[in-house]
Amino acid sequence: MMKTTRHDTRHGSRRLHAGLLLASLLAAAPALSATPAPHGPAPLTIAGLYADQSVIGTSPEHYAWSADGARLAFAWNDHGTAFRDIWVYEAATGVVQQVTHMGEGNRAKAGGAGVSQLAWLADGRVAFVMDGALRVADMHGHVGMLDLVRHGVGLIAPSPDGRWLAFVSDGALWLRDMGRRASTPARIIVPGTAEDGVERIEWSPMSDRIAVVMADNRAVHKVEIDYDHDGQAHHDHVIRAFPGDPDTAFAVGVVDVAGGPPRWMARDNGQDPVWNFGLSPDGRSLFVNESDLTIKHHAIDVYDALNGRRQVFYRFADPAQVRPDWQVAWAPHAPGLVLLTNRYGYNRLYHIPTAGAQPRPIVRDVPGQGAWEIESFVADPVHGQLYFTSNQAGYAQRQVYRVGMGGGTPELVTRTHGTHEVVFSPDFAHVADRFSNDSTPPELYVAALDTGTPSFARVTHSPLPAFAARRWADVRYLDYKSHVDGAQLTMRVMLPPDYDASRRYPMVVGSVYSDAVRDQWGGRNAHPTWGLDQYLVSRGYIVINPGIRGSFGRGKAWNRPMLGQYGTLDIEDLQDGARSMVARGYADPARIGIWGSSYGGLMTLMSLFRKPGFYAVGVAGAPASNVAHAYPEQEWIMGPPSGHDFPARYQRQSALYQTAGLRDPLMIIHGTRDEVVLYADTMAMTQRMIAQGKMFDLVTLPGANHPWDMENLPQTRFAYTQLARFLDRFLHPQGAVTPAQ
Repeated sequence: MMKTTRHDTRHGSRRLHAGLLLASLLAAAPALSATPAPHGPAPLTIAGLYADQSVIGTSPEHYAWSADGARLAFAWNDHGTAFRDIWVYEAATGVVQQVTHMGEGNRAKAGGAGVSQLAWLADGRVAFVMDGALRVADMHGHVGMLDLVRHGVGLIAPSPDGRWLAFVSDGALWLRDMGRRASTPARIIVPGTAEDGVERIEWSPMSDRIAVVMADNRAVHKVEIDYDHDGQAHHDHVIRAFPGDPDTAFAVGVVDVAGGPPRWMARDNGQDPVWNFGLSPDGRSLFVNESDLTIKHHAIDVYDALNGRRQVFYRFADPAQVRPDWQVAWAPHAPGLVLLTNRYGYNRLYHIPTAGAQPRPIVRDVPGQGAWEIESFVADPVHGQLYFTSNQAGYAQRQVYRVGMGGGTPELVTRTHGTHEVVFSPDFAHVADRFSNDSTPPELYVAALDTGTPSFARVTHSPLPAFAARRWADVRYLDYKSHVDGAQLTMRVMLPPDYDASRRYPMVVGSVYSDAVRDQWGGRNAHPTWGLDQYLVSRGYIVINPGIRGSFGRGKAWNRPMLGQYGTLDIEDLQDGARSMVARGYADPARIGIWGSSYGGLMTLMSLFRKPGFYAVGVAGAPASNVAHAYPEQEWIMGPPSGHDFPARYQRQSALYQTAGLRDPLMIIHGTRDEVVLYADTMAMTQRMIAQGKMFDLVTLPGANHPWDMENLPQTRFAYTQLARFLDRFLHPQGAVTPAQ
């Protein structure tokens, strides 16, 4: 059975208008709710915003084109629940079909996430992963198991010609000949285990071999985590390196589809991270884009895929590098490689035709255009051009451009302000675009690329009808200056829809993090804080997200001062944003709160400990209070655990050693199973504060891991309600005040 519809709404009609939430979403509201205006819409609630059926709908995920570019498959549903089925869009007709109905009529199954990966097969079926098992669906909705034995499938990838399906299960790389649909079982071509297994793969364009990266964690330190959950005591052993410990070792190799063992490439240091890798168009060469652990030395090597002979292709060192935004691809219709690097100040594209050659800029700066950067790119081998995503149109935006290898003025492909996440068909005749902006939850669009200005057709309609009936936050972007060094900074500002410029509002700074200034629904969407933000704004708060140093978009010199400055320069950038809002007459200086999780929790703690009296309240989720227990990768900014200034340098960047400064109300939210920021670190910090006579609130989430607000909706509702109540207790959002008041 298939659900069939036709969607041809154009990009210009993307913006949705505000309105009333359905009463059914609000019925379960706790006492926490905004006070509605007479005869106005029903108040927003945490329970309603994080209901099992989401008012913003379900985001389309895992979108992938068929080999001929005629069809687009994606995982989605049209009724706002978590379970995603397979849908297919026909490029020629614009018809959208719901292919599978696995999440319907089974409440237990529908409570899961549904399809987690998908890929087209040559015979027109779609292979997909659900609950760790490899399955297949035809266009009539018939679903079967593609492999009855293997479980824990974590990656699937068909060959470019569609004949082969590669997949990773329990660390091993398996290969199945799809040309012999039922008769040929899958076989292991790269052995692996859970601790030493295949992490990433890349097919040769010729479909004759696969490049692999193995992640070996056998020598990595293991941490014991004890916690109680579901009435039972748990004792977990977790692979977890600390700064200075042996880290994951990465092996890069090539394996032939025809058979034979993998050929492993010689690397200078197996613990050097691999940022990306790829086989050449003829499959005979392999590039490896890598750096040292501290990302201060960038390297590209090119290997002979047949005999492993290495060619040193590119080297560059920068002792103050703090972001690994590098990306490499084989140059289309040209020799050598294309490199995305900030070597000359900003993330830009360069052509390196031969080993050791000076990088030639492909996209040049335009005088007077200001600071902007390229986030990522895709090489089009069919037409010999490059597509790239950048914030050239605005600091918070992500627009897509294309440019030829010869350079010139880039052509804008996407035009509506916001964030565009694109996937190209193999023939680069079409593009799928998951689009969102500050007023529009994520939706999927499709356009043909053979026209001068692509016209995008809307494929999904995700929000529930209630979404369009409510007035949501008024989102703006304001620039301000750092008082430390005069650097240009930008913050995302959410105002109540009935904002009154004559009044001063309570303000929440957060959720604070790097890369927080984004023109998309929810801003930084790594966590589902969109609903919490909208709830706070509906109650009369202003919510701001300052763009701190260490973030994408403004270049190397702008980020350089962040080196060794966790909990120092970043919290100055946050405070400067809050001060700017006070100076401009938006915020009440006596009612400013701050919150964040993980690194954001570190900044929240440091802001309270080092700036007592400025913030009226703070909430720190899973706070990274001791950088000596961070992942080794954090040495990018905090430096190695050695040198004449160690351990003082780490202690200066750790909230654990700054607790004596606490004067203001603090709540800590932390899960007992956290593998990223250990709950034991929070216990060590709270023990220290108790000894110092400090008062604080602690919300413990039994058995919760690091993404404590993403694991299940009841936990999200509980934690966000506790957070909001704590803010309310000290910021009193019942009404804004005039300057005289």
